[in-house]
Amino acid sequence: MTTPDPLQPEFGWAAPASPRLPAPPPRERGLVFRSVSRVSRLFGRPDLPLVFPVIHLNPRIFWGWLFFASRLMPWGRLPAPVREKIILRVAWRCRSRYEWAQHVDIALRVGVQDQEILAITRAPDDIDNDDDRLLMRACDQSCATKLIDGDTWRALTERYSQADLIELLMLIGHYEMVAGLLINSGIEAEPTVERILQDLYRRLNLAT
Repeated sequence: MTTPDPLQPEFGWAAPASPRLPAPPPRERGLVFRSVSRVSRLFGRPDLPLVFPVIHLNPRIFWGWLFFASRLMPWGRLPAPVREKIILRVAWRCRSRYEWAQHVDIALRVGVQDQEILAITRAPDDIDNDDDRLLMRACDQSCATKLIDGDTWRALTERYSQADLIELLMLIGHYEMVAGLLINSGIEAEPTVERILQDLYRRLNLAT
């Protein structure tokens, strides 16, 4: 069972009453997939994130998705801390605990600080850092109505190229899509990731 969080979205994390699309055990994942899954260790992950075997339940979708997703993360052109802050905001807004936990881990690995992660949970106007406030506002507007307002867009164009803006918008949309799958699958964070998340809460003096 998921450890209760001291930090949660307004309406809590979204989750079904029980798992709906559980990840198959390793022996049932197929030889090619098992070979590819070893790549996760190159990114410092001792265990393959469960999102991969879940999506691989539909191999026809999985391989095309994997190629596209890799263009955004880890081989996107946006700075890694920017990318992870956007993904975390999407996870928070969508109430996807699995996506949130996974990307807390990754964000910490690429240099995002504890207090920056905490700020992602706040309303944009309550965020002190100008760049982060702009990113969170753009992310919120895109998630809510798909249309980023004129002032926010102009501020984005002063900081990012057109190619970066396309990547930023597709990053938001992609992780909204993935959040929906993760929520409805009902999978929970892997033990290693769970420990990292709870350690963050303890450092922030939020753990109960």
